[in-house]
Amino acid sequence: MRIGVYPGTFDPITLGHLDIIQRATRLVDKLVIGVTTNPAKSPMFSVEERVEMVTRETAHLSGAVEVVTFNSLLMDFAAAQNASLIVRGLRAVADFEYEYQMAGMNQQLNDQIETVFLMADVSLQPIASRLVKEIARYNGPIDKFVPAGVARDVAARLAEERAS
Repeated sequence: MRIGVYPGTFDPITLGHLDIIQRATRLVDKLVIGVTTNPAKSPMFSVEERVEMVTRETAHLSGAVEVVTFNSLLMDFAAAQNASLIVRGLRAVADFEYEYQMAGMNQQLNDQIETVFLMADVSLQPIASRLVKEIARYNGPIDKFVPAGVARDVAARLAEERAS
């Protein structure tokens, strides 16, 4: 069985993420979506909330998809999942430079797990979770960038923040 891991913070999950996930399911028998924390980012949603969102938004996909949390080195997580590949999405040249370096480091840690890069659909390339949150905080429309359920989740979270 070919198992792939698609790691990310998914705060929140975007249409770009979902494009990569859907395409990755065609490359593997099972795709493990690893939701993690990133100390450099200020999350809008807890890890548990993000897992719930990702699970909800991927429920319609055919194939085996599992959504789990992790808080370890990616290569340790991938090995624990018995993965043979890591899926990474690329939007722009800046993404490639970072991902290229990360793939090289990961290969040094475990050369039995390959990194596969998928280019985001051209219509989805500008989408970034960070920008989605910024647009939403200024009351801009985000429905072109995230699924409807996620747009509602973001609006509800911002309403909570404004009320407190």
